[in-house]
Amino acid sequence: MKKILTGPKSVVKKTAGFLLTATLFASLIPAMASAADRGAWAASTSYAVGDTVTYSGKSYQVVQPHTSLNGWEPPNVPALWKEVQGGGTVDNQAPTAPTGLKVSGTTTSTSITVAWNPSTDNVGVTGYDIYRDATLVGSVSGSTLTYTNTGLTPNTAYSYTVKAKDAAGNVSAASSALSVTTLPTSGGSDTQAPTAPGNLTATGSTTSSVSLSWSAATDNVGVAQYEVYSNGALAQTVTGLTATVTGLSADTSYTFTVKAKDAAGNVSPASAAVTARTQPTGGGGGQLPKHIVTGYWQNFVNGAKNLKLSEVPAEYDIIAVSFAEMDRSKPGGVTFGIDPDLSKALGGYSNADLINDIKAKKAQGKKVILSIGGEKGNIDLSSASPNVSNFVSTMSSLITEYGFDGLDVDLEHGFNVPNLTTAVRQIQAKVGSGFILTMAPQTIDMQNNQTSYIQFYNNVKDITTVINTQFYNSGCMLGRDGKCYSQGTVDFLTALTDLAIQWVQPSHLGIGVPATSSAAGGGYVSASVVNNALNCLATGNSCGSYKPVAKYPDIRGAMTWSINWDGMNGYSFAKTVKPFLSQLP
Repeated sequence: MKKILTGPKSVVKKTAGFLLTATLFASLIPAMASAADRGAWAASTSYAVGDTVTYSGKSYQVVQPHTSLNGWEPPNVPALWKEVQGGGTVDNQAPTAPTGLKVSGTTTSTSITVAWNPSTDNVGVTGYDIYRDATLVGSVSGSTLTYTNTGLTPNTAYSYTVKAKDAAGNVSAASSALSVTTLPTSGGSDTQAPTAPGNLTATGSTTSSVSLSWSAATDNVGVAQYEVYSNGALAQTVTGLTATVTGLSADTSYTFTVKAKDAAGNVSPASAAVTARTQPTGGGGGQLPKHIVTGYWQNFVNGAKNLKLSEVPAEYDIIAVSFAEMDRSKPGGVTFGIDPDLSKALGGYSNADLINDIKAKKAQGKKVILSIGGEKGNIDLSSASPNVSNFVSTMSSLITEYGFDGLDVDLEHGFNVPNLTTAVRQIQAKVGSGFILTMAPQTIDMQNNQTSYIQFYNNVKDITTVINTQFYNSGCMLGRDGKCYSQGTVDFLTALTDLAIQWVQPSHLGIGVPATSSAAGGGYVSASVVNNALNCLATGNSCGSYKPVAKYPDIRGAMTWSINWDGMNGYSFAKTVKPFLSQLP
């Protein structure tokens, strides 16, 4: 639904129709309380949870209420539809068990605070139940990953577990148990601090974490816990001899120390410091800034500003040329060349001119890639042979001929995950380590970890540069907290990005928005709102009503459809968002 290839009048008409659909959707949700057999699936139809339809000889049941659109056929959007085989409930899949249960903050004589990593679910986690010695002691929302248990007895050991639950009442298995002892009451006779932990070592790192281990400290009574410090600030508290510090920035050095603490609250001197560096972002991103701006350059005429590639402002780090076309004479093959209407509008802009402009942009440190798909485009990779080999050979030839750095996957009508994975891997092997791979899934494609895009990402995350979700033409979508957020708001951008971060690392995620209200059927926000969303996700500031469960300083950046539409507005998007990204941590 991203690229509107018609003129301004058609854009207005499409926008009005979309808004009408969205209004009907919003007004019907409260009334659609009972499920029904709705017959054959149809576009522009409102469906309630539990409704059943038939499509291509199969039965499907609604997972989320929505108004259907072309391209949202049941097999394409498992976030909305679940195939029914011999009956069954709408959602009978339990969330995964929470992991990483640990002590968070300071344990006192009467309280213990625990924290954990988020669970995942096919629809969405709505809450967590906290158990102490197998007894339920508290519950929190799905966006909260910490709990403080008060009213405890001093100098007493307790065991904690956590379970996740979803809106359908499915409950996960329990997390691994965590044993914690409260501190004794003040005035005890133990005043001797433990010795400093020894042999602190960095055992591994990712783009956003460093793993540590150390030797045990000794104490006249006993060591109760260890405090891990990152650049002098307390990062976490653990009871064992290992820890993984998360939420770090990519390609950045950090200094760590560890202190031991006994049950009386005596704290040891710090261990010897160790310095470790997080990994750089993958997917050819080593020559790119940590935070990047991506824009699409239109190879067609549709009412937006007609541009030569040389006219693209320097604020754009990645330029996605749109689009390669399906070669209907060669299954799986693609073709590309300057659109004749665009060439004429630009006074005879040629393929040779574009090749020279790409070379000049690359000399300036920019990345130029070729996009496949779009609102109306598709690539036929339904068969492994000859489709995959045709796609690899034609795409590789185009990359070589024009000097592209890689490709963008913007397939909006479904795709064969194994075949696309094989094809992209083969192309990457031909291009080499500088290969750039980006994706532009629709909002619906990022609603759970079973979608085609998430499966594809899991196969190619090591060569992925960024996934820019199209946060527009979406209507109302579920955020991480299970609530439905309307497009065109800062909460929509943050809540849905927070949802996707359960499956995609922050350094691979970007916010995609239309450059102007004319560029899409709905979801436009000003560049300042984009900055607020990025700030909220990276630092926890400038948020709306939705608060992300954590801070993500590695958030990759932002994308707009399109550079041409941005040109109609004086490049407000690029000139507002790029300077802001440059000053993020």
